[in-house]
Amino acid sequence: MFDYFRNNIKFLMGFLMLLIIPSFVLFGIEGYSSFREGKDVVAQVGKTDISRQEWLAAHQNEVDRLVASMPGVDRALLDNEDSRLATLERLVNDRVLALAATEGLFLTTDQRLARELTQDPAIAALRQPDGTLDVERYRELLRGQGLSPEQFEANVRADLARRQVAQGIAASSFVSDASARTALQAFFERREVQVAHFRPADFRNRVQVSDADVQAFYDQNTAAFQTLEQADVEYLVLDLDAVARNVRLNESDLRAYHEQNSASLAQQEQRRARHILLTVEPGASADAKAAVRAQADALLAQLRQSPERFAELALTRSQDPGSAQQGGDLDFFGRGAMVKAFEDAAFALERGQLSDVVETEFGFHLIQVTDVRRPQPEPFEQARPRLQAELAKQQAQRQFAEAAEDFSNLVYEQADSLAPAAAKLGLTVRSATGLPRSGPQNPQRDAVLAHPRVLAAVFTAEALAQKRNSEAIEVGPSQLVSVRVLHHRPAQVRPLAEVATDVRERLVQQRALEAARTEAQAQLLAWQALPAAAKLQAPVVVSRDGAQGLPPPAVVAALSAAAGPSTPAWTSADLGADGWMVLRVNRVLPRDQADATRAQQEREQLTQLWAQSESQAFLQALRARFKVKILEKKKETSTGA
Repeated sequence: MFDYFRNNIKFLMGFLMLLIIPSFVLFGIEGYSSFREGKDVVAQVGKTDISRQEWLAAHQNEVDRLVASMPGVDRALLDNEDSRLATLERLVNDRVLALAATEGLFLTTDQRLARELTQDPAIAALRQPDGTLDVERYRELLRGQGLSPEQFEANVRADLARRQVAQGIAASSFVSDASARTALQAFFERREVQVAHFRPADFRNRVQVSDADVQAFYDQNTAAFQTLEQADVEYLVLDLDAVARNVRLNESDLRAYHEQNSASLAQQEQRRARHILLTVEPGASADAKAAVRAQADALLAQLRQSPERFAELALTRSQDPGSAQQGGDLDFFGRGAMVKAFEDAAFALERGQLSDVVETEFGFHLIQVTDVRRPQPEPFEQARPRLQAELAKQQAQRQFAEAAEDFSNLVYEQADSLAPAAAKLGLTVRSATGLPRSGPQNPQRDAVLAHPRVLAAVFTAEALAQKRNSEAIEVGPSQLVSVRVLHHRPAQVRPLAEVATDVRERLVQQRALEAARTEAQAQLLAWQALPAAAKLQAPVVVSRDGAQGLPPPAVVAALSAAAGPSTPAWTSADLGADGWMVLRVNRVLPRDQADATRAQQEREQLTQLWAQSESQAFLQALRARFKVKILEKKKETSTGA
């Protein structure tokens, strides 16, 4: 048979080319790849899809941003199922707002884009002494994020367009005075209540449970006493940290990197200054301009005689409404925060020095520097551990693709063990015992095993039967996992003898809770008929911002009862496992009178809440209009014993 293939190899190659080439022509390489790999879609917005890879990449970026802004926070607290689903919701909302912006022809002008970019501190820090942007450093900053300037600026334009859609609704929100008074009065209304609490614990001694009852309860609720399906697994994780641990750095690279860091610190120097501004009207004549300049020269002469009077003169003479009342104080600012002429003058001064008259587009300034912040470069030996970690991570980012290919090949080619891949790449094989199909008991600690794709790989029939390495699973940007089942324990009902105590306890609690409910309802009817016989606790005044120790369901019930200023009302509240509560609302009290400042704050908060509600309603309407479908759902929690 092999002779036939060798003798007809040209014919077979030609035949295969006839089959393959048209598919590339019709679908392209990307389409062929997508067809081969399949598309894992987690949400749909109109005719567009959001892939799992896009979702996880967005979540990883969000986690990285939060970790960078909150040093010391446990990353696992930010990377769990709830936070991942929240990221998916934000992605969907962004996509919906983008479609609305396109449909509404919302555009971002070049001037608006430039203004937005100059407000970004990271970009403002890249300005050169002459005020121009250091384009090469700008490109380097974006390359670190995997973006070109064109891609980054397109993203900013799109974000501004989305914001226009959302802000248009929020900015137009309005609450009238009458509506605000009515809503706030209802929200802060107080009620005097008395309660009686019927706790299950008080009825346990009345409950009788026989062996036959235990057997019947067990037979009717076997699912509650079933062990979870579990697997003991071992797994291997390849991420940037793992690659970085194998990076070897030489001394010259570390010293060069330290010098680059020291140079960048010089750009972070800040000045604190105060100024006196004498404004010049736009289009003013030369004579008018000269008159203002003469006033500035006269002020400068005064200040050179008495520099300590700068704040006093700024208060009375400066025409800058934003700083005059603070004695001209502008607080600390870095390069790029002020117009160029002002910045050049301020950064040429040291603490306590006074500038000459400085002319800008706003008028004439007198500047006094009151403080200087110069970040001190960290000595090389002290900075070495940090530099090693940072530089190793940078090199790991460049080497990750090659390591990922080795990882994928090794776990596939030697599928009966993860040890060869671990040895080749310097990784550690980890293990987990009793992993349920629903996910690990501690998803924060075992975040990798909580990933839906990892769980799906563990609990396939093939993986459970053959106990071979899974393929390399991408669970996040620059993070691959391979997992192998060691032992599998199917779900099974535990025998009654093993769970009899638990069954009896559940049945006693259930019947005690029912007895508490029955007694509460009976007493409610009796006390409504004969209020004088009611055995209630001392009255307390409750409100939404003053529960007085009552559980939330009781507070809601008290505030919802149909009571009047002097008309009592009876009601009850289900407290779940804590039993029932009977409440009598004695009277309705007006809210405490708020002073003018507090009343204004409450009005503003109500307006903000109203604006948020209208924005959310608008967003939900857009989601319905663009036919949003969320395909990724929260996992149901199993209730095994």
